[in-house]
Amino acid sequence: MDIVVENLTKTYGPQRAVDNISFQVKTGEVLGFLGPNGAGKTTTMKAITCFLSPTDGDIKVGGNSVLSNPDKVKKLIGYLPEMNPLYVEMPVIDYLKFVAELQGIHKNKIRERIKEMVTICGLEGEKHKKISELSKGYRQRVGLAQALIHDPEVLVLDEPTAGLDPNQIAEIRALIRSIGRSKTVVLSSHILAEVEATCDRILIINKGKIVADGTADDLRKRAHNREVLRISIEGADSNTAFQALRAVDTIDLIDPLPMKECSFEIHSKNDATSRKAIFSLCVEKGWFLTEMTPIETKLEDIFRELTVN
Repeated sequence: MDIVVENLTKTYGPQRAVDNISFQVKTGEVLGFLGPNGAGKTTTMKAITCFLSPTDGDIKVGGNSVLSNPDKVKKLIGYLPEMNPLYVEMPVIDYLKFVAELQGIHKNKIRERIKEMVTICGLEGEKHKKISELSKGYRQRVGLAQALIHDPEVLVLDEPTAGLDPNQIAEIRALIRSIGRSKTVVLSSHILAEVEATCDRILIINKGKIVADGTADDLRKRAHNREVLRISIEGADSNTAFQALRAVDTIDLIDPLPMKECSFEIHSKNDATSRKAIFSLCVEKGWFLTEMTPIETKLEDIFRELTVN
């Protein structure tokens, strides 16, 4: 089920938390929603889930508008907010039964849905415990179970792995990827590696505006259209090699690397490659090219470049 955000604006007094943004999330897609604190991520997610109304624009979930048909939209969405709102004195089973009743699930189907959620979210060994007795990781699993119990077409997750240890993060990631095969998922996170590992597409928002939209590879290509290589040469001293490399017409910048003799970071000119020219130079000079490694732009660098003014 598609989500279509059309010219969404949300203001608080003179402040524009979200400023005329538009994007679409396709059925079965896992969208990573990134941005610094105060960028407008949570406001957008609350607007999608009908927790607040847009100042301007509209959002359609499966063709249903959050403005004209919010009750229908709510039934289509499962929402896990950043601050997981659990009734911690309730046992897991009782809590899921309570949520199922709130969601209007028929009484004859509640037990079956609880059983499915316990299995899908890995709660079998914890289902009779009070939520207060669970670890943070298992509480997040309960939060996912409550978001999924009415079998929504869309899942909206705000910082789903916040505060978890590495093992718990890996478990929740795997669970989200599994869920994403059959549902549309919007996931907000500050952990860039998590977004890259879990999401099909990344959208970056800054100061209420979308500043990037695409796969991780797409964003790298847009942010860095130059080839960057790390090379090491044997059979020449650093100064001689440096001067010879400067004469290669496809090379724009040469940065000597301190950790190893006769090693350099090479920046090619825009839309050019220097690999063949470097190899040919080493053959001509009788040098040994012991390393030539492409350096990939990190997602963290792209995020910083797009969100730091």
